[in-house]
Amino acid sequence: MSKHHGKFFWYDLMASDTKAAETFYHDVFGWDAKDSGSPDHDYTLLSTGPAMVGGLMPIPEEVGDAGVGPCWTGYIAVDDVDAYAARVKTAGGSVRRGPMDVPGILRLAVVADPYGAVFIIFKGYSTEEPPAVAAGTPGHVGWHELMAGDREGAFAFYSGLFGWTKAEAVESPAGLYQTFATGAAPVGGMMTKMPDMPGPFWLYYFNVAGLDAAIARATKGGGKILNGPMQVPGGSWIAQCMDPQGAMFAMVGPK
Repeated sequence: MSKHHGKFFWYDLMASDTKAAETFYHDVFGWDAKDSGSPDHDYTLLSTGPAMVGGLMPIPEEVGDAGVGPCWTGYIAVDDVDAYAARVKTAGGSVRRGPMDVPGILRLAVVADPYGAVFIIFKGYSTEEPPAVAAGTPGHVGWHELMAGDREGAFAFYSGLFGWTKAEAVESPAGLYQTFATGAAPVGGMMTKMPDMPGPFWLYYFNVAGLDAAIARATKGGGKILNGPMQVPGGSWIAQCMDPQGAMFAMVGPK
């Protein structure tokens, strides 16, 4: 397997109003936005400094017709998209779209785990390595959280596909929180979602230099704070949020 297999590498935001979303996230995280130049797709590249963060696109008509609203979706690298799309189905998940090509850039499939949490598997065609981003760099994703249909069943699914390993498990008022690693260091956690929560779904935590100031920027721009700020093991503070169009995201950093 390649060194990238099984790791998160990219994040897409589907929005009802891409220009409004561009403005909101620029004000909150300082992201720069640039049209991808694709003749076939309305797709905006989001970056902070020289490093890319992800992409922004309008909700495709057929996706909106299926009831999907604004949301963030993470990409996980695989060595063979078609083979792993088949493995997703064998493991009890589903393939929602694809496999398909974005010509000259990547091959991808939109898939879901057995409980319905959606993510994207992909393989890029470029052999060029993206610039390394230090852990905790503001504006980049610092944590990946799965509100799972069933924590143990979900972990078995992802570890079977991607080789993820269990790290520390933490007891919380909402149940056991299992952190996981896609390489050496933990990169996320998963827990069985509460019955009254939507989902299951993946939630992505963006690093910020100061959480209080980031919360102020988000609320000024029309976002909502759904939970927090609260301190987590290790000393960081988090807040779970919703952007003005309804896409959920989260922030992590010092208070």
